[in-house]
Amino acid sequence: MTQVIDTLIVDDERYARQELKHLLEQFSFINIIGEADSGSEAIIKSLKLQPDVVFLDVEMPKISGMEVAKSLRELKKVPYIIFATAYPQFAAEAFRLEAVDYLLKPYDEAQLEQAIDRIKVKFLPSFPVDNSIFGKLAIETEGEIDYLFPKEILYIYREEKFSKIITKKEEFQVKITLKELESRLTPYNFFRIHKSYLVNLNYVSRLIPWFNGAFHLELEDREEKLAVSRNYVKELRRKLEL
Repeated sequence: MTQVIDTLIVDDERYARQELKHLLEQFSFINIIGEADSGSEAIIKSLKLQPDVVFLDVEMPKISGMEVAKSLRELKKVPYIIFATAYPQFAAEAFRLEAVDYLLKPYDEAQLEQAIDRIKVKFLPSFPVDNSIFGKLAIETEGEIDYLFPKEILYIYREEKFSKIITKKEEFQVKITLKELESRLTPYNFFRIHKSYLVNLNYVSRLIPWFNGAFHLELEDREEKLAVSRNYVKELRRKLEL
């Protein structure tokens, strides 16, 4: 494993930074490139150091972690955010900002390891991982957060301003873009078959020729047929066929 993940730790409490740094040092591929003790310093150091990941406290004087996260989303190189805080009530807002994870103090080492695994997924194929054992997709609806295993999702499609997530039993409507969902779910055997459709390849049962090189796709135990754009057909078949 040659790639390293450049990491910035942001917390206004020195001992909290030291504890997190100590825990992160057990991961040889985590390269801690700096620390910041305020929101303003976090933004400045992110501009200068361009970290891959920022571990970010929420409650800080003057500029909160949430405000910092919003600012970091405007950078040319947007780092992945893992919030690390003693306050559970900000979790919903954190996931609206597309945080990778939300860790509570005092840190649970198993939860920290899961957060690191989620970060590793973002850097595939440099960090191969077993995607069957960790990771859930956070779905926020009316202020509540549901967590779905990727294997529960059949397909996702975009309709106007929302993404519709279809499972065997339920349908969820979220504001997360299809592009962001694709980024999160591609390591879990999902594939874009159309500008508006993302499919779990584990449930594909049939491809039916349509017209002009396009296909229709059928899923196990589902009646609906999904459109496959001709631009995606070749790669789709390569992924599906032995």
